[in-house]
Amino acid sequence: MVKSQIQNNIRVLRFNNTEMTQQQLADAVGVSRQTIVAIEKGNYSPSLELAFRIAHTFKTPLEDVFTYNSNPDE
Repeated sequence: MVKSQIQNNIRVLRFNNTEMTQQQLADAVGVSRQTIVAIEKGNYSPSLELAFRIAHTFKTPLEDVFTYNSNPDE
C-alpha cells in the first residue's frame, strides 16, 4: 500500500492543544473519530475543506498542519 504524500502534525497539535482527544477534534470538524485516526496515520487525505476546518480548529495556518512531500522517496 502506498503511503500518502501528505504529511500532518495533527497528533502534535492535539497534544499541544490541552491534550485534545481524537473524538474532540472529530466533533469539532464534523467527522468520525475513525476519519481523524486515518488522517493522522496517513492512510487518508482529507478534502481541502476538511483540511481548512482542522487548521481553523487549531487556529494555525494550513501549512503548519499539513505538508506535501513531492518526492515520496525522501
